[in-house]
Amino acid sequence: MTRPILAAMNSRASMAVSAISCFEVSILVKQHKLELPLPVGEWLQEALFGSGVECLPVTCEISRLSVALQDIHKDPADRIIIATALAHDAQLASVDSVFPAYPELAGRLIAR
Repeated sequence: MTRPILAAMNSRASMAVSAISCFEVSILVKQHKLELPLPVGEWLQEALFGSGVECLPVTCEISRLSVALQDIHKDPADRIIIATALAHDAQLASVDSVFPAYPELAGRLIAR
């Protein structure tokens, strides 16, 4: 987590994540690439509902927007994360080095 991201998180009244991020965490745990202090279901419950972070569903509009993005990022999950921010007119916090290349994220990306 970078200082700009932490500062933004501390100054926001509300925060949300895309449901695809929950999918990614679950996959990483299953592949033993991520270790959590709790079983993944409990961890997600605590990380989301225990902290007041909203989980935004992947809608048809978000799916459409993710496909309409320029082919800068090849990871479909990351494209869905970007499209979620666009669909909700939200700022996006990410350390992904490819995200700044998306002109659609100008003025809404909180990064390094």
